[in-house]
Amino acid sequence: MNSKTFFHMSYGVYVVTAMDGERPAGCVANSIMQITSSPATVAVSMNHDNYTNSCIAGSGKFAFSILAENTDPAVIGTFGFHSGKDMDKFAGKEYEIVEGVPVLKEGCGYVVCRVIDRMETETHTVFLGQVEAAENLPCDSPAMTYSYYHNVVKGKSPKNAPTYVAEEPEKKTKSRWVCQVCGYVYEGDELPEGYQCPVCGVGPEHFEKEGAVPEKNPAKWVCQVCGYVYEGDELPEGYQCPVCGVGPEHFEKQ
Repeated sequence: MNSKTFFHMSYGVYVVTAMDGERPAGCVANSIMQITSSPATVAVSMNHDNYTNSCIAGSGKFAFSILAENTDPAVIGTFGFHSGKDMDKFAGKEYEIVEGVPVLKEGCGYVVCRVIDRMETETHTVFLGQVEAAENLPCDSPAMTYSYYHNVVKGKSPKNAPTYVAEEPEKKTKSRWVCQVCGYVYEGDELPEGYQCPVCGVGPEHFEKEGAVPEKNPAKWVCQVCGYVYEGDELPEGYQCPVCGVGPEHFEKQ
């Protein structure tokens, strides 16, 4: 299965929020879809490991704020790459309580839902919510798509995201410095002095320089008669073991 096929599907970028008692909680999600228009219902997929999952299950309500292309990347960094168990993600953020649920005053708008059903998968809970409130916000930028986030913002998916795919190593042309918090990659020989990650806001001490790609080790061919080892991608034509004299048919590649 080629998981990258899913990259052609349409996704937005949202901050899903809920209340944990009197405390607001939230995380970034991209798997949200409208199910029906009347009554309006919405489904959201939430990883079992997300703190927000238990908050939605406990409160019976959730909301999602629709992020815009010009949304401060630090919003995605805060809500996408940190846990609400360890920090107050809403500190310093403008938000309000609507129908008992926190919504950000940033982005294109928000939707508030009451949970009416749920489905469990091996890794995620799909919450089905009936819409109780929805509002547009003043916004001079289009809604952010998952594609825009990857191709323009150069952001990465959290490992809890339904669309997370481990990236294949790329052929390097420059040094690459990888943020150990959110995975953002800075390309350059050195990190600028005082540099901060544009996604999650951490400093240069949280970046690690990718090492050079190690050279490929040659294959090993082991003589099944005497144990002699020949190193090379292929055995030479007509090769004979220098110890016991047998031919290539008696060698096995490790």
